[in-house]
Amino acid sequence: MLRRLCALVALFAAAVLAAAGARAQPGPAPRSAVVLSLDGIVGPASADYLIRGLAAARDQNAAVAVLRIDTPGGLDASMRDIIRAILASPVPVIAYVAPNGSRAASAGTYILYASHLAAMAPATNLGAATPISLGGSPARPAEPPRKKPEANGEESPPPSPKDPGESKAVNDAVAYIRSLAALRGRNADWAEQAVRAAASLSAGEARAQNVIDLIADDLPDLMEKADGRSVRVGNNEVILHTKGLALQEREPDWRTRMLGVITNPNLALILLMIGVYGLIFEFMSPGALYPGVVGAICLLVGLYALSALPLTYAGAALALLGAVLMVVEIFTPSLGALGLAGAVSFILGALMLVDTDMPAYEISLPLVAGVAVASLGMTFLIARLALRSRRAPIVSGVEALLGQRVKVLSWTGAQGYVSAAGERWRAAGPDGLAAGDTVVIESAQGLTLRVRADAGAPPRKEPA
Repeated sequence: MLRRLCALVALFAAAVLAAAGARAQPGPAPRSAVVLSLDGIVGPASADYLIRGLAAARDQNAAVAVLRIDTPGGLDASMRDIIRAILASPVPVIAYVAPNGSRAASAGTYILYASHLAAMAPATNLGAATPISLGGSPARPAEPPRKKPEANGEESPPPSPKDPGESKAVNDAVAYIRSLAALRGRNADWAEQAVRAAASLSAGEARAQNVIDLIADDLPDLMEKADGRSVRVGNNEVILHTKGLALQEREPDWRTRMLGVITNPNLALILLMIGVYGLIFEFMSPGALYPGVVGAICLLVGLYALSALPLTYAGAALALLGAVLMVVEIFTPSLGALGLAGAVSFILGALMLVDTDMPAYEISLPLVAGVAVASLGMTFLIARLALRSRRAPIVSGVEALLGQRVKVLSWTGAQGYVSAAGERWRAAGPDGLAAGDTVVIESAQGLTLRVRADAGAPPRKEPA
């Protein structure tokens, strides 16, 4: 009987504990939609922000990540980093060109094609994805197919760009965007025209040609229309459940804003020059501290900015060589030859420093010329001051004693002691000198002065 009673009590206690645990255990957190914004040029800062934003959406188990796009394009390297993050994301990504009047041009078109679901707001457009050559001018788009049939009855193919470099860039871009279109089941032929002929479409035309999946007026409307759609995430088909999701805006943080400022190649170049000259001034005046500390900070920040940009090592080497040559001109005057060579080398290196096809990321020619002229001017100014100081009379050290008239303190034979510059010096000279005589210092050998009798001194009076 006692055993049965104990068993009933144990069962009752277990049931109470289970009920309490079930009551204390929180239910599943409501899922949300993380909203990221690609506003402006695609660059290292926007790539870093979007990659970290997609990682945050994955960590918090978000239902979807919405990428709101308004961009004229940007760097190819940053665009590919963003696309790699989208393709690897376990969270479905909805690319949404918004608000009204926005665009997804150039790099934005590739990102739109890479996303799991593509949407646009009314009065928006996409396209014009032709690569830009390194010279800053667009690669010549291929002409549309000629209507005149060939002898075999087929239309002639569009002519390819004449320049081999342009042809290589265009063909690579075509293959890339067609692979993205095949992955998402979108219009690959129009995507090719966007690259070869810089074609563009409005939101309605893009929907009619199967370039995008839907048109939505705003984010709530997008969540409503995307609900129930099937997208392919990795190797799995996923049904989107977006109706009623809480929208969680993720704004760029201080790191993204700072990266966006310092990755301006013009500012990076200025930071590098401040860093180089700050260290030079510290080496010239050891212990000054401020030039060395400021220079080291600017140099490290500038190098970090350049590491995030498509840097050309030849340009960096030429710019560094130019700075070194202009500094060497200070210590080894060469009548301006090293300084002029350094200025030319610096200008060429600065113009080649960033390998980019975006005018927004090109080094400003007036800035390069200004920095070169300022550096060259400072070099010649320091050289002129050094030459002037070389011609100035010596006012300190043993050399300043040469030619001075001094008094003999004591003298025995051919050596004795003289008073020079308020100090007692050992001296060597002719015989017959005595205390009080005036002598002229001819040279110095270590701590011994070589003197001669002063011919202009009045004759010494002999004691009576």
